[in-house]
Amino acid sequence: MKQSEVRATASAQRKWRQVKDGMTTATITGGGVGVLLSILLIFFYLLYEILPLFNSAGIESEEQYQLPVAAAPLYLAMEEQAEVGFRLAENGDAVFFNTENGQQVLKRSLPTTAAISSFALESEETRVFAVGMEDGRALLAKHDYRVSYPEDQRLITPSLRFPYGEAGMQISDAALSRLAVRDSEEALVVVAVSDGHLVGRRWTKEEDFLSEEITLVEENLALPTLDISADYLFIGPRQQWLYVLSQQGGYRLISLRSLEIADRGEVTDGAALSDVRFLLGGISLLTAAEDGSVSQWFVVRNAQQGGQYGLQFVRQFTAGGPSAMLLTEHRRKGFVSITDDGHLDIFYSTSQRRLLSEELELKNVLGMAISPRADRLLVELQGGEIRSFAVENEHPEVSWSVLWSKVWYESYPEPDYVWQSSAADNDFEPKYSFAPLAFGTLKAAFYAMLIAAPLAICGAIYTAYFMAPSLRRKVKPLIELMEALPTVILGFLAGLWLAPFIERNLPAVFSIFIALPVGILIFAWLWSRLPVSVSRRVPEGWHPLLLVPVVIGLVIACVELSAPMERAFFAGDMRAWLTNDLGISFDQRNALVVGVAMGFAVIPTIFSIAEDAIFSVPKHLSYGSLALGATPWQSLVGVVMPTASPGIFSALMIGMGRAVGETMIVLMATGNTPIMDANIFEGMRTLAANIAVEIGETEVDSSHYRVLFLAAFVLFMFTFVVNTVAETVRQRLRQRYGNL
Repeated sequence: MKQSEVRATASAQRKWRQVKDGMTTATITGGGVGVLLSILLIFFYLLYEILPLFNSAGIESEEQYQLPVAAAPLYLAMEEQAEVGFRLAENGDAVFFNTENGQQVLKRSLPTTAAISSFALESEETRVFAVGMEDGRALLAKHDYRVSYPEDQRLITPSLRFPYGEAGMQISDAALSRLAVRDSEEALVVVAVSDGHLVGRRWTKEEDFLSEEITLVEENLALPTLDISADYLFIGPRQQWLYVLSQQGGYRLISLRSLEIADRGEVTDGAALSDVRFLLGGISLLTAAEDGSVSQWFVVRNAQQGGQYGLQFVRQFTAGGPSAMLLTEHRRKGFVSITDDGHLDIFYSTSQRRLLSEELELKNVLGMAISPRADRLLVELQGGEIRSFAVENEHPEVSWSVLWSKVWYESYPEPDYVWQSSAADNDFEPKYSFAPLAFGTLKAAFYAMLIAAPLAICGAIYTAYFMAPSLRRKVKPLIELMEALPTVILGFLAGLWLAPFIERNLPAVFSIFIALPVGILIFAWLWSRLPVSVSRRVPEGWHPLLLVPVVIGLVIACVELSAPMERAFFAGDMRAWLTNDLGISFDQRNALVVGVAMGFAVIPTIFSIAEDAIFSVPKHLSYGSLALGATPWQSLVGVVMPTASPGIFSALMIGMGRAVGETMIVLMATGNTPIMDANIFEGMRTLAANIAVEIGETEVDSSHYRVLFLAAFVLFMFTFVVNTVAETVRQRLRQRYGNL
């Protein structure tokens, strides 16, 4: 071949190599950029789903119209779609009207023979209300709505029903100046103030087995005499408590079972009350004082006072002005406060957030109603003028204190960290504390790393530094193959086999931790005492195979001796001994089971990276150390381990990240109870498992849905912080030991 052709061929090969180098560089760079973009997209998508949780509420004025009315309102309400409003006047006129233009849909008058002297609302959810009359009767009514679709157009037909008849119920011979009512499937209870005294009636409902007819059995309630004026009356949803409050702020809590005063006190610091309402569910009582403060109270059992019940102050809010009128939401623990001059505030009780504070420029507010979906507000002014407002308040339940601090929830004896996102009760109060989930995540990771880290690091040290190369080529792929085992299989085995096995053999589990190291040390001592001619028959680096039957034998021996040890030391039941004698609760699916199962899953990750780091230490470093007179162990500790420390640290951090993000094992091997208990024999719920359990059941774009995305964001940020710290430490270790 001519020299020119050789040069041309070489030039063409160089160009082709440059093209391949460029393509490889572009591909690797593109892959790296793609990974970074994917992470950023995940980050911003999580933010997109999370940010609406922390938005404030908004309100916008809509319609304004006049209702032809002749008396002041007693009650104002709306139906589900906020298309039809309901107004009850002091003269007994009940009017259903179109909320967009005020056009009258239906008008009825209550069948009252005497003037109305009092009004009581059973609850916004049931839409049952009662009016007390001057002749001592109480009339119960319910505004109801039927939805139909003639010609594919929604038609809402309102009606006014009287579930206990139009004649009413005789409560007293005198006028009923105050009234409270509570209806249930078992009984109807009505309490009133008549002639300055409390009077009450209970009608127990008895159903005929054959005809299914319900008979009311009347019972007179001998209520105690009060030493305060009964200006506000409320009956709890279980008909257990009667709340009596005076305008001056005093209260009396009366048991409707024992008919005695259970607690007494003050709900204000001297200021008079302007309004009192029940929150959704009828457990919490909201009191608005003329100084602008709004307080939340509910009944708790005080352990320091012999378990007696009492009304407990929980939290306080500040309204936009004095003499505020309160309005509670139908389906959430939120409420609205509006003053006479039109300053409106929207609060949420559990999160203790003020979501909106705005001047509406309204004067002489007489009544107010909020739609069941809390997206529309009606305000009535003097002369029957109605102002309609659109309300935007999608996610009021979440705040920093709800997520990470103790919150005093209804019916709880004290503030606590609680995760309970749903329940069968419509009056349920969502509890979104991340504290037990974060605690469970760290607890599971801690016990998994406690088991996995020593075994994996020690195994990596021996495999990379002491084991025979031929044996290493068999052991390392076998351990790495463990990483391919699906975690759902590990979780399945942990939940259905390992957890019952540990429960049945608790003495064996604890004795194994003692017997294994002691037995291995004894075997090593005996091996060292064997004649050299015998010990040299095992090639250098193959000694671990001798320990396999020793370990198996010790485990079998501990399991076989478990029952005799349990009978000898724990009266035949170690679990009962732990619970009764030591006070340590025991759950079958607990942190010990998770630690073993998850440790088994994490070991291959830590082992593989650490083993590669140790094996990659240049041989001339260890040879030089040995040549200078150091022993193999001294060379390992003084030279090999410091040099490999960045890789070992990375292995531990990656293993911890794997443990923190693990889902299926903790999902199947724990009780999934979100509790904060460091007890190794109690279960937990992790952030990842919680997302897996609940994401399929939640409503899209609901607060619960977005809170789960927030949990994913917390996991994302935790992993980011851990990896950042790990990389920083790794770089410093590399700089420190890179010159060895």
